[in-house]
Amino acid sequence: MNRYEILLRFVLSIFVGGLIGYEREYQNRPAGFITHILVCVGASIIAMIQILIIEDSIHMLLMHPNLANSLKVDSGRLVSQVVSGVGFLGAGAILHNKGSVTGLTTAATLWVVACIGIAIGMGYYFLGITSAIGVFSVLVVLRKVKFKIQKKATSKQMEKQNNL
Repeated sequence: MNRYEILLRFVLSIFVGGLIGYEREYQNRPAGFITHILVCVGASIIAMIQILIIEDSIHMLLMHPNLANSLKVDSGRLVSQVVSGVGFLGAGAILHNKGSVTGLTTAATLWVVACIGIAIGMGYYFLGITSAIGVFSVLVVLRKVKFKIQKKATSKQMEKQNNL
């Protein structure tokens, strides 16, 4: 992986993390623009480190074939730690207050932004960009559907209470 490829992955991570973070910031949520960018970039960096470790290991094996039986590379270890580690960050965004829970969507967007960062860091650009557009669309477009559903549910509850 050359320097231009690293730079492309880094900039793309900033862009897609910022796209989703912008929506969260606009909605005045606990984790916004900068937080989502940092999570996406961090996940992308870990994915790139994983690729560089593999490249270095292959290079070392080519230079020293006698190490073939002693050198092992786990291509998913660092990435899997990102996925579980970001869960702790998301847990900090979830708040419980007087019987209601808030921050679940923000926690989910932090987790999915980390996944998108991994995709971009691994070089799966189409997957990363498509995912970012999809997540942004879900947050913006489906919010309207969610409010309509909530409005119907609230009116049915009020109707039920009035009938009692």
